Amino acid sequence: MALIIPQRYKQKLLPETTEIAIKGIKEHFQVELAEALNLRRITAPLFVLSGTGLNDDLNGIERPVSFPVASMGDRKAEVVHSLAKWKRVKLHSYDIAPGYGLYTDMNAIRADEELDNLHSLYVDQWDWEKTITAEDRTLDYLKDTVERIYGVVKQNELRIYRQFPHITPILPEKVTFIHSEELLQAYPELTPRQREEKAAQKYGAIFLIGIGNPLSNGEPHDGRAPDYDDWITTNSEGYIGLNGDLIFWNPILSTSFELSSMGIRVSPESLKAQLEQRGSMERCELNFHKMLLNNELPLSIGGGIGQSRLCMFLLQKAHIGEVQASLWPEDQIEQCRKAGISLL
Repeated sequence: MALIIPQRYKQKLLPETTEIAIKGIKEHFQVELAEALNLRRITAPLFVLSGTGLNDDLNGIERPVSFPVASMGDRKAEVVHSLAKWKRVKLHSYDIAPGYGLYTDMNAIRADEELDNLHSLYVDQWDWEKTITAEDRTLDYLKDTVERIYGVVKQNELRIYRQFPHITPILPEKVTFIHSEELLQAYPELTPRQREEKAAQKYGAIFLIGIGNPLSNGEPHDGRAPDYDDWITTNSEGYIGLNGDLIFWNPILSTSFELSSMGIRVSPESLKAQLEQRGSMERCELNFHKMLLNNELPLSIGGGIGQSRLCMFLLQKAHIGEVQASLWPEDQIEQCRKAGISLL
């Protein structure tokens, strides 16, 4: 998306007060998320070794920031894109029982991002993962988890209102669940992004199910790596996919706003099917994939929740640079300055 400059934008908190509000959101949200999902906090890496299969491949085209490690014979390390697969290995290492899980602060650098109101070189999110049973690998379990997360977001929206009464809540009472195929049938002439905007504006908050598998038009709604979310298994409603995106309508920018990507993780069977569909069977030789195919890793559900994005949405900011320090093109900085958007 191109840079959006809202008409007559007025920041609701000065930068100094914004910093105080950010601190409060980050302190409260992670505690309440842990309580809602039965998670405990662990420490996470900033980088992993290349060639292990642990790094998140995102859409498969983003280049990880990498560097040689001198004391390890110049073996290459990569700054993480996310911790989608690393977390599942940790569930195994810590022998975390079904119904319980972990979360961590994930910091990443995504050098190929197109910088705009929502996208930054710097990505910070709460990455979480939870052990489940085979019986939990259902759409109902996914929906229940989404509703728990949405409830925590609503709690924090209300807390911000009580602290700053001029920032009034905008989220609906409930999140609406829609499958990406339903959205295609409703708006066949629109692009995936435009379909999201239509649904988000109509409902205020949606969870869009089924991201990664080709739809009836032969194209996936959006890209997903084939080795963490399960997007090939048929769910209880007859559609394909046990994953999705939590998306809000952002009235400040008049656009859809993705807060979280999450899903039930691949089983050995769905991993094979997804790798085959993508023509990536060579990944079966990587350490992570070998462990999964050998049933050494627990079944799980997991996702990531953008920290800066949450702060941006709850504080009703127009640019993610108002709640995090990063790098921006000079012309973007100037456009924001003229519009009264204070980048940190």
